Amino acid sequence: MRTLLITGPGGSGRTTVAAATALTAAREGTRTLVLSADRTDTLGAALGTPTGPVPRQVAPQLTAWRPDATAGFRDDLTGFQNRAANVLDLLGASRLDPEEVTPLPGAEELTLLRALRDAALAETHDLLVVDLPPTPQALALLSLPEELRRYLRRLLPPERQAARALRPVLGRLAGVPMPAEWLYDTAGRWDTELAAVEAVLADRHTAVRLVAEPGPAGTDALRTAALGLALRALPVESVIAARVLPEDAAASWLAGPVAQQRKALEEWREAYGPVRETAHLGRDPRGTDDLTALAVPGAGAEPAPVEWSLTDHIADDGVLVWHLALPGAVREELDLVRRGDELVVSAGPFRRIVPLPSALRRCTVDGAALRDGELRVRFVPDPALWPRER
Repeated sequence: MRTLLITGPGGSGRTTVAAATALTAAREGTRTLVLSADRTDTLGAALGTPTGPVPRQVAPQLTAWRPDATAGFRDDLTGFQNRAANVLDLLGASRLDPEEVTPLPGAEELTLLRALRDAALAETHDLLVVDLPPTPQALALLSLPEELRRYLRRLLPPERQAARALRPVLGRLAGVPMPAEWLYDTAGRWDTELAAVEAVLADRHTAVRLVAEPGPAGTDALRTAALGLALRALPVESVIAARVLPEDAAASWLAGPVAQQRKALEEWREAYGPVRETAHLGRDPRGTDDLTALAVPGAGAEPAPVEWSLTDHIADDGVLVWHLALPGAVREELDLVRRGDELVVSAGPFRRIVPLPSALRRCTVDGAALRDGELRVRFVPDPALWPRER
């Protein structure tokens, strides 16, 4: 199944493009599911029919789903309280009733990730179109599975579970309930769920469609988004220029905005290749007729994956070079830190902690350079760890 993630600056028409993309794909005969986690039904407004927590067929071959973050949060909290019953009773803690629970900030994002995983595992559709939050929140959301799994491994290392059989004995000796059993079980379940989401995001059939209004703000937003996505090795499938004014408007008081968008579109085509334009309808699109008028394409050709490759120059220069594609990166805003078997890469406002390939774990960092949107990190074999040649 293909997964197309739609994001862009706030107010750029992300949800409209997601709905139009899904509708076009469905009319082309592709079994399509469009997914959104907005608390307000902006997806339903665009489609012209309400959407909600139960997947609903809104057109032939097209299903819309807006999962309920409140219900999911309540179920998670209830399950957690049940598993931690011994500890809560020991502390004299009062349980929360599901009816009094209000979702915390971030509940919608977690609900969206879970729905993304469930939709991918169900395999009942050929295309999944995901209406992501605005770009800054979307990039944070896309990094969440990898970061949370890293936190879990650091806080509860899997190798320490070898002593699980001793915990009941230790609990009896200490005379108090031991929380470690349920804690490790919970961590293990979370890790499994997060790994499933991470697998969807890392799949070669997953890509991002960026939406922005052509202009200076949109240009800055696209540049930032492309860098953040490259750091996560997520390819950009296409760029959609939203609400493009007609050229004949240049003869009116709109001459300034038309010239501004024309300049932005030229820059976008040079930086990102072909850009698909959607016309300004003079109103907010509502219903399938308006979505059709936008002429948003369905899922196009799959983009080339973002490659982070390793080349061996030991015979020539005595180094291994790790190539990290980071289009739009600026040398002054780049930072690298080697920490154990990980490399901390900072690019602009983004940071990612990347496990080193096995060969590089036996090397030391010898330097780095940014050339043509590619960060090249040089590694020198550590004589104490590198196998000696006979």
